[in-house]
Amino acid sequence: MDRTIKRPVNRKRALEIIGQYPSARVLVIGDLMVDHFIWGKVSRISPEAPVPVVEVTKENLMMGGSGNVVSNIHAIGGTVAVAGIIGSDGMGDWLQAKLQQMSVDTGGLVREIERPTTVKTRIVAHGQQMVRYDRESRHAVQPGSVDRIVRYVTSILDDIQAIVISDYNKGIVSESLLDGIRRAVSGRRIPVCVDPKRNDFTVYRDFDVITPNHHEAGRAAGVENTHELNEGRRAEIARIGREILKQYGFRAVLITRGEAGMDLFERAGRDFHIPAEAKEVFDVTGAGDTVIGIFALSLASGASFREAAYMANKAAGVVVGKIGTATVSPAELKRVV
Repeated sequence: MDRTIKRPVNRKRALEIIGQYPSARVLVIGDLMVDHFIWGKVSRISPEAPVPVVEVTKENLMMGGSGNVVSNIHAIGGTVAVAGIIGSDGMGDWLQAKLQQMSVDTGGLVREIERPTTVKTRIVAHGQQMVRYDRESRHAVQPGSVDRIVRYVTSILDDIQAIVISDYNKGIVSESLLDGIRRAVSGRRIPVCVDPKRNDFTVYRDFDVITPNHHEAGRAAGVENTHELNEGRRAEIARIGREILKQYGFRAVLITRGEAGMDLFERAGRDFHIPAEAKEVFDVTGAGDTVIGIFALSLASGASFREAAYMANKAAGVVVGKIGTATVSPAELKRVV
């Protein structure tokens, strides 16, 4: 790869794209979760076991998983619709109420009685995550739930400009759901962007864009030691990106590489490396959600793949400088473009 881009668009064009965000509407489909943060401080070790005792000072709930993609699009000024599964429980009630409070179209939400809403609880002390525990179920969703989501997707296609599929491998993004989405968007010029969690990308074949991190991309291409991919191995990343494009039929692949930046591969033949933006990294929680959310919203606002990748990279550089599941505001993004 011989192209490195720091500014594929000038500031005027970047601001034009941001200015189109309020007019763009994105549908987010995937694994909705609740991120539960418990904040505190540690001053002693437990007498019962060699573990720190966290004195809780506050706690809060935030939308996680595909919900964090929704939060990022909403926070930056875009309009969002959402489709996914929640449980018939208190956390499901909280999620639905939170989405409705944000004026998100929740017509694609389906409740399953026997399936709990996924909750990830993180205990953070002195700015450091101490432990995380999850409440979830990964069994396949009911066929009737898939049918309801596909019908909803079909019903709003005339009103959206991009689709995000946010797969956290919790059972919602099934092969039958993906096939239903393919049938629904067939013949329409609506870009579908996928944030994957499977090792085999076959299930995502022929969608427009996929945004794996370097570990996910390496595993999909059969690379065993993915930890070495960020150690200056640009030629190997280029080989992986091109292989994924060729094998799975995507129009573009955006590989996120943390502190090594991002690499964009387009079917048209142009490869670009985008250096990382963060000056100081505090927390990478949800950074991939920011990337795909801002990338898809930028496409919905008329950006090219390269322009959308630039905007997503700038947004990710802002959120990793914050602690917790974070978003970026229009003012913050305007300041850094």
